[in-house]
Amino acid sequence: MIEIFTDGASSGNPGPGGYGVVLKYRQHRKEISEGFRRTTNNRMELLAAIKGLEAIKGEGKDILIYSDSQYVVKAVNEGWIWGWLKKNFKGKKNEDLWRQFIELYNKHNVKFKWLKGHAGHVENERCDQLAVACSRGAKLLIDQGYENSMND
Repeated sequence: MIEIFTDGASSGNPGPGGYGVVLKYRQHRKEISEGFRRTTNNRMELLAAIKGLEAIKGEGKDILIYSDSQYVVKAVNEGWIWGWLKKNFKGKKNEDLWRQFIELYNKHNVKFKWLKGHAGHVENERCDQLAVACSRGAKLLIDQGYENSMND
């Protein structure tokens, strides 16, 4: 099973933000992170899951994603995203990212597990460090498209 640990951060909602991802498979480990000048915490949490899934080669893999985001974990585990999709995301924020997520999610056997944030879990703490570091350096990076989507 491939494990993906994710976290997102935003200083202000919207404000500078970033995400951090740690992928683990057997003895292999990979970190991914990026920052944006203007975004939201929820977008960064969701984008972290997307970037983790994008890093997986092939299809049909067993994947466990760990996240401290109730927004992301409950949307998947409680099936909210399927209702949103049926209603064409009417009135929902982050439609662009959710559609991207669904496309990747459907390529694999993905499960989510919620982790309490800042509770000492080594990989979650590392993701938080990556996300915060990227958000602090985000003023130098491209805009994440917040103005175009006006999403939370």
